Amino acid sequence: MERNESLQSTPNISMEDEKTEGVSTILGDPKKALIKLSGPMIIAMILMSLYNIVNAIWVAGLGGDALAAVGFVTPVFMIFMGLSNGLGAGAASAISRYIGEDNKKSVNNAATHSVVITMGISFILSVVLLVFLKPLLILFGAGNTLDLAMEYGQVIIGGSILSLFVGASYGILRAEGDVKRTMHAMVISSVVNMILDPILIYWAGWGISGAAWGTIISTALVAIILLYWLFIKKDTYATISLKDFKPDLNVTKNILSVGLPASVEYVVMSILAIILNILLVAVAGTDAVAVYNTGWRVVMIAMAPIIGVGLSVVTIVGASYGAKKYGNISMIHNYSVKVGLIVASIICVLIYIFAPYIAMLFTYSSTSSYLEPSIASFLQVMCLFFIFLPLGIMSSSSFQGVGKGTISLILTVLREVVFVILSAYIFAVILGWGENGVWWGIVIGGLLGGLVAYGAARIYIRRLQGNEPPFNLS
Repeated sequence: MERNESLQSTPNISMEDEKTEGVSTILGDPKKALIKLSGPMIIAMILMSLYNIVNAIWVAGLGGDALAAVGFVTPVFMIFMGLSNGLGAGAASAISRYIGEDNKKSVNNAATHSVVITMGISFILSVVLLVFLKPLLILFGAGNTLDLAMEYGQVIIGGSILSLFVGASYGILRAEGDVKRTMHAMVISSVVNMILDPILIYWAGWGISGAAWGTIISTALVAIILLYWLFIKKDTYATISLKDFKPDLNVTKNILSVGLPASVEYVVMSILAIILNILLVAVAGTDAVAVYNTGWRVVMIAMAPIIGVGLSVVTIVGASYGAKKYGNISMIHNYSVKVGLIVASIICVLIYIFAPYIAMLFTYSSTSSYLEPSIASFLQVMCLFFIFLPLGIMSSSSFQGVGKGTISLILTVLREVVFVILSAYIFAVILGWGENGVWWGIVIGGLLGGLVAYGAARIYIRRLQGNEPPFNLS
C-alpha cells in the first residue's frame, strides 16, 4: 500500500489508549467480529429495503404507469446510490486498513478526504443528470410514462447530494466498527420515509412526486444527525477537520481505488437494468417492466441480510490486511460465505412459499391487479437467485477490503454484462421464452458469476498467504 511521505515522517499515533469498542472488535477474532457487526447491518439493510417495498406499495395505488415510471427512473437513481455505496465502501476499506496499520493520522485524513471527495462528485453529477434526464428517459423507453418519470426523477436527482453524503458517512462509521449508530441512522431514515409516503402521495395530493419527496426529506433528516455526530459531537474514532484539510494524492488514491470501481459496479447494474427494461419492452411490453421493477424491490429486501454481511466483510478484511493477518482474510472469506449460504437458503424457501401473497401487496389497486400472477411468478424464479449471491458478494467484499476494487469491478462486469445479459437474451429471444426467459437469465447469470468470483478470491488469498505476487490490478 502506498504511504504518504509526510505521514511516514510523522510517528504513528498509537491507538491503544484511544480504541473504541468498534475498533477493538474489528481487530479481534474475525468470526466474532463478523457476527457482531453483521447483526446491526442486517437489520438496517432490511429496513432500508423494506421502505423501498412500502414505497412501491403506495405508488402501486397510482396505477401501473406510475410503477413503470419509477422503474424507468430507477437506473438513473442507481447511479447515485452506486456512488453513495461505492464511496462509502472506499472510505470503509481505506480507513479500516489504516486502523489495522495502527496509523491514526491517516485514519483522520482518509475520513476527511472521503467527505470532500463525495461532495465534489455529487454536485457535478447531479447537475449533469438533471440537464440530461429527459433524453435519458426517452432513450430508456419511458414512452407514455415520460411525464410521470420526469416528475419523480427531478425530485430524486435534485436531492441526491444528501444521499451521497449519507453513504460516505456510513462508510466512515462502518470502518471503525460503529455499526450500531449506522443502524440507528438507517432505521430512522427508513421509518420516516414509510410514514411520509402515504401522507405526501395521497393526503397532500402530490402523487408520484410525493414518493420522491418522502425519500429526500427522510435522507435530509439523517444527514443532519450524521453532521451532528461527525462535526459537532465528535465522539467517533475518526476525526474529521475540514478546516485543516489538505489534498493528499495517496490518501485519495487509497479511497478511490475501491470507491470508484465499487461505484461503477452500481453503474453496471444500472446499465443492466436499462438493458433488461429495453429487452422486456421488446418481448413483453411495459407491463413486464412494471413486474420486473416491482418484484426487484422484494429481491432487494431478500438480498439485504447477505449484503449486510458483505459490508461487514469489507471492514474486517481491511483491518486484517492492514495488520498483515492474511490467515484471518482466508478464514473470514469462507466463514462469511457459509453464513450467507445458510441465510440465502432460508430466504429462498420463504420467498417461494409466500410469493403469491407478497404479489398481492403490490396489486391491491384495480388498475394494477392484473399484474399479480406475473409478479408472483417472477418472485418464485428469483428465489433461486439468492442461493448463489453469497459466493459473489463475499468475494467482491473481500477484494474491496484489501483495496483491489478493480478486480471486484471486473467480476461484476462478467456477471452482469456477460453472464446475465447473454443468458437473458438466449432464453428470452432465441428460445422464445419471453419475460420468463429474462427471469431465468438473471438466475443463470448469477450462478456463473458467483462461481467465478469465489474461485478468483480463493486464488488471490492463497497467493497472498504464500507471499506470491497477487493479481496485478489495483
